[in-house]
Amino acid sequence: MGLFSALKSQLRSVIEWENPSENALFSQWSADGNEIKNASKLIVNPGQGCIFVYEGQVKSVITKPGMVDLKTDNIPFWTTISKFMQAFESEHKVGIYFFKTTVILNQRWGTSSVIKYDDPKYKFPVGLRAYGNYSFRITQPEEFYVNIIGGGVDFTIDRFREVIGSRIIQPLTDYLAECKFSYAEIDANREEIALGLSVKTAPLFATLGFEMSDFRVEGTSFDEDTMKRINRIADMTAEAHAAQAVGLNYAQMQQLDAMRDAARNEGGAAGIGMGLGAGMGFGNMMAGAMGGSMMGQPAPQAQAVPVADDPMAALTKLKQLVDNGLITQAEFDSKKAEILSRL
Repeated sequence: MGLFSALKSQLRSVIEWENPSENALFSQWSADGNEIKNASKLIVNPGQGCIFVYEGQVKSVITKPGMVDLKTDNIPFWTTISKFMQAFESEHKVGIYFFKTTVILNQRWGTSSVIKYDDPKYKFPVGLRAYGNYSFRITQPEEFYVNIIGGGVDFTIDRFREVIGSRIIQPLTDYLAECKFSYAEIDANREEIALGLSVKTAPLFATLGFEMSDFRVEGTSFDEDTMKRINRIADMTAEAHAAQAVGLNYAQMQQLDAMRDAARNEGGAAGIGMGLGAGMGFGNMMAGAMGGSMMGQPAPQAQAVPVADDPMAALTKLKQLVDNGLITQAEFDSKKAEILSRL
């Protein structure tokens, strides 16, 4: 048996949406040109509704299950139609659309393109993707037919998901810009984002004839450029915490890195001196720019170390550095020899 019942006889037919597929949402009964026969009966099963369209206009909507005698029952517009029909057989045919009134559960959604906004905390551009699921049901069949189906023959749940996917990006982008979540706060606030987006899109979807429920954000991801920025922030934050753990500030850590790089290269003591100067300048800059945001307090400003420093203090400091693994034993021995040579 096909999707719809065929004509039961020359003078009698039963119009019914039998065994619709799981993917069917709207389907037109009269697409093959069948006319409504005399004494026809319309059966609307539980979880279904029916729309009558005549000459391009919705004339009647049935949302309650039951059986309707098209010859005798009082259906709006039926009198108008009967004026054009000879025993219900003429070129004036009625478009009959069946649709599901049940809640369509567990529909997947995902952003088809990257959502871009500026991170409110770290001030860099973010490229975000998101995905999740939702449920929906048709609440205003006429608006749904006019605004989404647009006179088509059939409309599936798959096509509905495409409509949602194309309409969800802009509201989600606007909401993220308004609530100002940093990239590190997105996953912790997925429920709040889902609730806020549901509230923001409800009026839009209502005008299209349906309502969405149980909207969820299940996961997020970032594009490649955003991940590079995030990883750099993570590395620099880890370095700052490591420096704080051994009693150094970020500028001093930069000095040590510069000294180690210079010691590995040709140039000897001159390379070390140049590395120290460069490390001090860069370290001061980074300490001022990042110290407060990374450790929650202003970073102490590094002071220039006098050339003629106390040898004992200098050697003690170097010993602490080698004990903590911040410089190698060879670097310690080289610097120790340099200090002792000035005595």
